[in-house]
Amino acid sequence: MNIENLHNKFLECKSIVDIDSRTIRKGSMFFAIKGENFDGNNFAIEALKKGASTAVIDSKDKKFENIKNVIQVENSLEALQKLANYHRNKTKSKIIALTGSNGKTTSKELIHLVLKEKFNTISTLGNFNNHIGVPLSLLQIKEDTEFSVIELGANNFGEIDLLTKIVEPDYGYITNFGKAHLEGFKNLKGVIKAKTELYNWIIQNDKTLIINNDDLEQIKFNIYKNFSFGSKTKSNYNFEYIPERKVVVKSSEIIYKSNIYGDYNFSNICAAISIGLHFGVDSKKIQKSLLNYKLINNRSQLIKLKSQEIILDAYNANPTSMTHAIESFSKSKGSKAVILGDMFELGNNALDEHRKIVEIVKNNKIDKSYFIGIDFFNCHDNTESLFFYKTKENFYDDVNKINENQILIKGSRGMKMEEIINKKLKWNIFLYP
Repeated sequence: MNIENLHNKFLECKSIVDIDSRTIRKGSMFFAIKGENFDGNNFAIEALKKGASTAVIDSKDKKFENIKNVIQVENSLEALQKLANYHRNKTKSKIIALTGSNGKTTSKELIHLVLKEKFNTISTLGNFNNHIGVPLSLLQIKEDTEFSVIELGANNFGEIDLLTKIVEPDYGYITNFGKAHLEGFKNLKGVIKAKTELYNWIIQNDKTLIINNDDLEQIKFNIYKNFSFGSKTKSNYNFEYIPERKVVVKSSEIIYKSNIYGDYNFSNICAAISIGLHFGVDSKKIQKSLLNYKLINNRSQLIKLKSQEIILDAYNANPTSMTHAIESFSKSKGSKAVILGDMFELGNNALDEHRKIVEIVKNNKIDKSYFIGIDFFNCHDNTESLFFYKTKENFYDDVNKINENQILIKGSRGMKMEEIINKKLKWNIFLYP
């Protein structure tokens, strides 16, 4: 079946795509995707029985020969990607693609909320930013969608290039370049090379760059078609950071308030405001959208205890985001404690990067510091205010001894640092409104 016919079938399926047979929606098109530990072809018949209208498979098994509504393709994943690209080009939606080491999801959500004030806008589902998630996000685009904000993730070279070719964005934005996924990228130079695959495609296809002029790497691309924002260099949209507990920025005598903690979110907010202003969103509506945004899913969440406050930033961590979080947190008033979990996917750089974090903590105004995980444990330091544990379980005996006013909890997703709160702390917790 050619891609045009597949697209017609997709439209007949009410433009609904499923890849998980456990959550089939009636009338959907089921794609049988293979993974390391599963083969979607094994669940295609089940998907049809549960209500899928069509199943796209790449199995040659004869059991499918006499089953109606089965479409056989050479590779189901590639078919999904080609369908998404074809669909994208059949719509009128303008697409903003963004990537970066940190702040992708926060930026995506902020940009979406701002544009939504004026335009019919969709964005990447959750953090579906890989070779499967991006196509699924593109297939959300409807006839009346005016803007689509699509997040691109990667942990190896060539992945951003692949995703960009599927998306074919009109605008490209890189949040930053940080020490993330060093297992694949090796070093910061590798990160820059991988992330700028987005900008390279934008340039080659005469589309528009969105540039943070405070980023020395991004400034290099100012010679190409773009619009820019920043606080240090004259830009199309200029901002001033106003020190407050929650991020506040000033632009052209307008004060924009937010519900977001951490000065490392300054550029995320500035990007969203700039994009909104560029496309004619009223500044009052931009302000409304910023105040409506609330960080969830363990992303810089402010949590109130009886006599303490926690910043739960446990969705993920890498050396750059960990550094920014510590430095921002150290500016808090009152006594402070950090509870930090191991950072993953750092390859041969792991021990060195964890040692650097320990030194950063020592060089900032932190009263007590608790390090959890094998990598941090191997950086054991005899400094009186530093404590090291191999596992969270080893730490739990001491957790309720922490009496500092402010507490930062951060670590890689695999460390599940939120469990410190969810399972072991006996405090009465509620989130700030």
